[in-house]
Amino acid sequence: SGTLGPRSGTLGRPGDRGRSGGGEGPGFRTRSEAGLARHTGVVMAAAAPLERPCEGTAVAAPASAPLERLYEGTAPGRGVAAAGWRLCLAHRFEEPRQPYGAGDVSFRDVLRHIGLGLRYFRWWYKKTRIEKKSAFIDLLCAVPLQQIYGCPLGGIGGGTITRGWRGEFCRWQLNPGIYHYGTVIADQFTVCLRCKGQTVYQQVLSIEKPNTLQGWNWGYCGHYAFYHALYPRAWMVYELPGQNVVLTCRQVSPVIPHDYKDSSLPVGVFIWEVENGRDEDVDVSIMFSMQNGMGAKQDKSGGHWNEPFTLEKDGERVAGVLLHHCTRVNPFTLAISAREKAGTGVTHLKAFNPAGLGREVWQDLLHDGRLESPPGKSKLTEKGELTAAAVCASCTVPARGHRTLEMALAWDMPCIHFGSREKLHLRRYTRFFGSGGDAAPALSHYALTHYKEWERKIEAWQNPILENSQLPSWYKSALFNELYFVTDGGTIWVELPPDCCDEDLRGQAAAGMSHLLPVLREYGRFAYLEGQEYRMYNTYDVHFYASFALVMLWPKLQISLQYDIAVTVMNEDVQLRQYLMCGQTAQVKLKNVVPHDIGDPGDEPWQRVNAYLMHDTADWKDLNLKFVLQVYRDYYLTQDSMYLQDMWPVCQAVMESELKFDTDNDGLIENGGFADQTYDAWVVNGASAYCGGLWLAAVCMMCKMAEVLGDAKIQQKYMDILNKGKEAFERKLWNGKYYNYDSSGSDASNSIMSDQCAGQWFLGACGLDQGEFEVFPKSHIVSALRTIFEKNVMSFAGGTMGAVNGMRPSGQPDTSSVQSNEVWVGVVYALAATMIQEGLVEEGFRTAEGCYRTVWEQLGMAFQTPEAYREKKVYRSLAYMRPLSIWSMQLALERRASQAPASTEPIQVPNHP
Repeated sequence: SGTLGPRSGTLGRPGDRGRSGGGEGPGFRTRSEAGLARHTGVVMAAAAPLERPCEGTAVAAPASAPLERLYEGTAPGRGVAAAGWRLCLAHRFEEPRQPYGAGDVSFRDVLRHIGLGLRYFRWWYKKTRIEKKSAFIDLLCAVPLQQIYGCPLGGIGGGTITRGWRGEFCRWQLNPGIYHYGTVIADQFTVCLRCKGQTVYQQVLSIEKPNTLQGWNWGYCGHYAFYHALYPRAWMVYELPGQNVVLTCRQVSPVIPHDYKDSSLPVGVFIWEVENGRDEDVDVSIMFSMQNGMGAKQDKSGGHWNEPFTLEKDGERVAGVLLHHCTRVNPFTLAISAREKAGTGVTHLKAFNPAGLGREVWQDLLHDGRLESPPGKSKLTEKGELTAAAVCASCTVPARGHRTLEMALAWDMPCIHFGSREKLHLRRYTRFFGSGGDAAPALSHYALTHYKEWERKIEAWQNPILENSQLPSWYKSALFNELYFVTDGGTIWVELPPDCCDEDLRGQAAAGMSHLLPVLREYGRFAYLEGQEYRMYNTYDVHFYASFALVMLWPKLQISLQYDIAVTVMNEDVQLRQYLMCGQTAQVKLKNVVPHDIGDPGDEPWQRVNAYLMHDTADWKDLNLKFVLQVYRDYYLTQDSMYLQDMWPVCQAVMESELKFDTDNDGLIENGGFADQTYDAWVVNGASAYCGGLWLAAVCMMCKMAEVLGDAKIQQKYMDILNKGKEAFERKLWNGKYYNYDSSGSDASNSIMSDQCAGQWFLGACGLDQGEFEVFPKSHIVSALRTIFEKNVMSFAGGTMGAVNGMRPSGQPDTSSVQSNEVWVGVVYALAATMIQEGLVEEGFRTAEGCYRTVWEQLGMAFQTPEAYREKKVYRSLAYMRPLSIWSMQLALERRASQAPASTEPIQVPNHP
């Protein structure tokens, strides 16, 4: 078969089981979790006395760290981060979970929504079976759970390729907003070791044993490797059994806060650190093989071809192979490459059959640790034929020494069409690398010569948090790893067409946004999906939660997104359609209201908005308010006064539209007796804690914005509303311990909603939670949060799974709707941030920890955090936008740090084991 050397795993050392040596291990409470940072003003004292470590102390993970316990190697790897998400490649997640389906709907809910079911099925059948298009929400064919994903590769808006935690390339989002889920077995790294002119070991670094390429040596023993993720970087550490050689592959993507050039690049770099523990030199080769395509049927469509390339610039030389994928719509080029430097040779194989045995590839590498490197282009593939290519980087590693091999994957799909194919869009990176489809060599060269600078910037951003030994290790992992969705959320970042003018964007109705065109021309248009299964761009009620990540790290993208929303507010779409929940017909988009979303990637986003057709969201109570709240929050954090001036007329317009929902003129809006907000299956009637709280927060921010802009008339108008509304809110909803779900008097109206303090969450993030701008009595907020912690958190699943959305005062989950007894991860992170803002730091971290440990450690949903899960059996909507709200926890910590007097002693509060 061409295999050589012992099959991995035959030389195990059971006595070394579990010794990771990798510093503070994720997924296990260590001494450094004995407290939060001094800058929070709180220390969490352990129940049993623990020695408090010094700042920056690294504490070794116990051998029983749950995801690492099968690791039998002794190698800690080279340069592996201390904090993050780590697991042994031999790990298996035990708990089976299924996507929420028809069988999980109670009989009562079936009867309640039978009309919806019939209308949805009729729409689904027409969409998928007649029009042959994908449903933007497919309730009948959910994406199955695969517990395999790791850090995605690539920057923002250029597409992503996800590499799983076992090393496979397994999730592809190159066509905008559309995913292909599938492992391409030919996409692998293979190592070859040679001593004294003889090959002594050659192994595919994969634990798979596939049916194709059987001439290769598969089945690496996963007990000798571990994966470590700290987005946007990841490490894979392979101990080669019996060889005394350790490989550490560091994966880097250019995801850099406040960087609007390199962060847009569709590239990933693999830095292979080779450690030779032998007493003799070893020649080491790493071969990177890649199939032309992404494992979809288009790979066999014919007309694809490969060619080798070299590019030398500024004394730096990069060589590799270009894989031209020549589909009719959205063609692209993949590039696999390596950096040539003193002591490093780069060879290639321009084409081989990934569906065959692969013996010619294996034997070529086996012979001398090099590839044949034939010149010229490969032939075009025939229909039904696959092709692949490989690049090999080789060097000599001295005895007891270390060397580095640098490789890259780039992809160039510069010009894209959405599903309607009406308009051509240029991705953001084309501003810097051109739109001719020939940028892959330059992208590869740039990545391999700039990744060190990227890493310096990433470390400068992350280290203040990572080196704070008082922050829990799970939090460090969650904070950065949840950020994957900024790039892997079907994200698109495109240039504004150069001939675009005001009228193209705004229509006749919009006025006063003087910085609209300058912002969009400078920073482009940004959009990301509500979820990988809920394919609507910039779903605004959910972006409200996720937007903290953008405004804190790429504020210009948040501002650009807000300008796009503002444009849609002022426009309308008079086309009529039937809404599935109620069956009524109404127009697609009303003027002076915030849209639900800016479109479906299967259609033409920005041009046709409001793809969502479950409800007529013109009657939703939260969308307009969330626009106002974000405008002031963005201004508060960026101090962009031109942005505030441009948004001010739009804020006034949407608040005027919202005022009609105050049906009794008491200063407080009322909900309409249906699910008219982000909880779109949870009915609410009358005054409500959620929408009423958002309303009062928005009214407060209108007062503040009017004050900043010197608009005394508007300020007085909204001060009068605020004073009336505060009194009505307390009178109708406060029950002495928390705010009731709503004022309807129904059986569930006194349920405890975990999200009842959402208005206070935003007020606190903007410094408007005290003094003259205090909207909700502080004592009431603290009491409500304590009640939520006691009931929704600690009385649910033993306090280990976060906060359930709704809880009855009796301590049983609210089952009045399909959503009230779910946990929404993004809502839980927002709730935790609110608790931190209000001084309930321990409770906040305990609340959020339950979600992280459930998703990342128990359910195996890493890099696909769902919207929702229940205590048992089911989850809903994998890879969802809302969990980006975890960045509001970081903002809350930073705000506490800025407020805490330097001389204040930390407050001791109990810690939970």
